[in-house]
Amino acid sequence: MTNSKNFILRVLFAGSALTAGSAFALDIALPPETISYRPSQLPGYPMVLRNCLTCHSAHYVQTQPPTSPRAYWDATVRKMKKPFGAPIPDEEIPAIVDYLVKTYGIERDTAAVSPVAAVEPEKSHKALSTVKRIVIRKSILGHLP
Repeated sequence: MTNSKNFILRVLFAGSALTAGSAFALDIALPPETISYRPSQLPGYPMVLRNCLTCHSAHYVQTQPPTSPRAYWDATVRKMKKPFGAPIPDEEIPAIVDYLVKTYGIERDTAAVSPVAAVEPEKSHKALSTVKRIVIRKSILGHLP
């Protein structure tokens, strides 16, 4: 009986030592951000900086289709809030959506951001996404405003 008590105590001690070791924080150094949101005077810009950068980089937004309508951006922001759990206050959602659709979506000012200038330079034509290739083709052929 004494041997089994010793065994149980050893197992409990070993388990508690492993558990205590996993409670320490791990420092991870991430590389600096290389892409930023486009500055804007729209009220949603600081809200995007405050809310969206918590979970992902600005690159995520910049890779969305440039023809995305307001309903797309609204659904995307609401998806980030629920089910993904982003702590975005409900009253900020309309301003965030307004910034996103006017800066990256279908309502963007095409005079201020031409489709070709909005495409990030790539090292290889093959690396361009389908959306970027469509934008380039349409702008070259004159199909975009």
